[in-house]
Amino acid sequence: MAFARRPRAPLPLWLLSGRLRAWRGLCAPAMAPPSCFALELTDCTLAHFALGAEGGSVPDPRLSELLGPPGRSYSLCVPVAAGDGCGARVRAARVHQSLQHQLRRGPFQRCQLHRLLGYCPGGQAEGVQRGFLLRDPSEGQDTRRALLELLSRCQEAARPHLGEFEADSQGVLWQRAWVLQESRQLQVGCARVLPIPEPPLHPAVPHLLSSAVFRDLDAARAVLETCTSIPEAQAVLDLVDQCPRQVQKGKFPVIVIEGLDATGKTTVTHAVSESLQAVLLYSPPSCIGQWRKIFDDQPTIIKRAFYSLGNYMVASEIAKESTRSPVIVDRFWHSTAAYGIATELSGGLQHLPPAHHPVYQWPGDLLKPDLVLLLTVSPEERAQRLRDRGLEQTREEAELEANSVFRQKVEASYRRMENPRCLQVDASPSREEVLQTVLRLIRATFNDS
Repeated sequence: MAFARRPRAPLPLWLLSGRLRAWRGLCAPAMAPPSCFALELTDCTLAHFALGAEGGSVPDPRLSELLGPPGRSYSLCVPVAAGDGCGARVRAARVHQSLQHQLRRGPFQRCQLHRLLGYCPGGQAEGVQRGFLLRDPSEGQDTRRALLELLSRCQEAARPHLGEFEADSQGVLWQRAWVLQESRQLQVGCARVLPIPEPPLHPAVPHLLSSAVFRDLDAARAVLETCTSIPEAQAVLDLVDQCPRQVQKGKFPVIVIEGLDATGKTTVTHAVSESLQAVLLYSPPSCIGQWRKIFDDQPTIIKRAFYSLGNYMVASEIAKESTRSPVIVDRFWHSTAAYGIATELSGGLQHLPPAHHPVYQWPGDLLKPDLVLLLTVSPEERAQRLRDRGLEQTREEAELEANSVFRQKVEASYRRMENPRCLQVDASPSREEVLQTVLRLIRATFNDS
């Protein structure tokens, strides 16, 4: 039955305090709901807002359009249980991924889905909560009920916080917090939505070094140690433990060739290895390459840990082979980092970490190559090559082709890598021309050294 939507006044303090105590009990030992949010808009800009007491603020029409009438909007942020470090981040990432899948089907298919990041002022990595804004074009409350029932099936320690947005008669936006308790929808909080300035650094940047770009082997290893439900995770750990730590490069040059899919990496790496009589290695190595599909379907933190450990396995092979001949490596650390950064950060190019940020620095315990070459082609050329190949696309390949902003973020992250940086090579000309360009760069580098 249709009804007119009438904004309600905030709850009395005596009632609100009791409900908040109940909510804290339901959420413990998870983090409290975040106080600031970054909402990704359709143009890949971010709108930031906070929840607070009634007060003056400069209106943001973008927020009114997404959070106010007509329709209803809901926020869901996945908390990270306190005191459990890596294990809590992995559990939250799994809940986030599962939530994303479920919000794209069933009663939610009619809704728009936007990326939402909850954070605390000050940029603490542990204060970041990933989530979604669900925009329901209808005025009914069925979506709220369906969301509460969905959240009730989540693990208690990582159960997302649910907020519902509403505008009062003056057009002021409010967020009401809801929980499902004994089959009853219970409102446990109400706060005003206050637009806030965009912080100088994307709030998720401090989170990158523990979720997507691991600074050493132990950080990546700790992630897979929590993945006991994935049998292959233990196999990866066993293999990496067989590799020596802090290996050293031999006397022969080590050259890494990077690039997006369909930029000619396979052709160039084979041709260069033949020309230089070099050993050709791949990351991830063949011993774990058979499990790529399994880990590609996992949340970013698990997926990037898998690829990071693969880099250390390849480093062990490089150390051995470079004592006997030159070594060519098809992808290495730069790929792992560039894709991780682009995936984890919402928004457009302007929200990437600035140049010289630590996230672009080579890990201190990973064998460093002598030269890194980045093959590039135009988006149109790359798309045509993908179509000509006629092969099944990976999820990342499909994302690169469909999402130009994602592709631009990957490419920009590649260009900001340091120590060693990537030397760009235009891979648009013929195979022979590209090969000769690559060989000239290699000769110039090692003749000068």
